[in-house]
Amino acid sequence: MGYGTISQVTSRDAAAHLRDLARLRSVRDRIDREYAQPLDVEALARGVHMSAGHLSRQFRLAYGESPYGYLMTRRIERAMALLRRGDLSVTEVCFAVGCSSLGTFSTRFTELVGMPPSTYRRQAASATAGMPSCVAKQVTRPVRNREARVAEPQLA
Repeated sequence: MGYGTISQVTSRDAAAHLRDLARLRSVRDRIDREYAQPLDVEALARGVHMSAGHLSRQFRLAYGESPYGYLMTRRIERAMALLRRGDLSVTEVCFAVGCSSLGTFSTRFTELVGMPPSTYRRQAASATAGMPSCVAKQVTRPVRNREARVAEPQLA
């Protein structure tokens, strides 16, 4: 069985890589659109005809975090906006962004933002008062791909 020339093999590999990137972008776009829906890696993978393991590996290579991590970051970003509004409780925000566990939501929120959602809700209202929402969103964006920085203790 002939495998073809190096340029033919490289061309096929490049085409497959581009198809995978397009499918990964499709998954990312779906997460951005449907973050409040119940999404799991298996369902996302089925939607682009990939195995869950392959999707997770390729997504991490392309975007630096797992599909689940990206989904949770999207949910926390939206939760931050809802908490800044101040008219919903933390529990209402948790469910509005698609989380089904208040504990998981609070833990992930604290990891990304550096404070619990209830504290953020109290502080954000005064910190972003008078600021246009588009600016507030940019200024308060959570840290991606790592936990929020904790202040280093100052040595005297």
